[in-house]
Amino acid sequence: MKEADRQRVITTDDEGLRRYTHEHLKVFAKFTSDNCAICELLAPPFAKFADDEEFRSIVFLRLASEESPVARKLMQEKVAPFFVSYCQGRLLECDTLTTEAEVQAMLQRLREFLPQSH
Repeated sequence: MKEADRQRVITTDDEGLRRYTHEHLKVFAKFTSDNCAICELLAPPFAKFADDEEFRSIVFLRLASEESPVARKLMQEKVAPFFVSYCQGRLLECDTLTTEAEVQAMLQRLREFLPQSH
């Protein structure tokens, strides 16, 4: 697949999140809110990581937390931007991250995670 053919960050909803986490081995999702300064700040690095060859095996998703019951349940007391990593349809990590370094560290853990073979 050519690099230009690959969509960097897919904007989706809860239904799409379920579909992507079951169709793809590894998924990294970012839940954002309107008028969220940190969400805006982390958008360029998130897109950069999505383009990075090192993370090509991971599907990157973006969801609006206001429109996502799943996000609201996961986040509860936390605030956006909220990041969630999945492997084989199972949630590995979820947390509010506020720096590029924290996002990269969670991504590295997802990339290095070895899925269980069936």
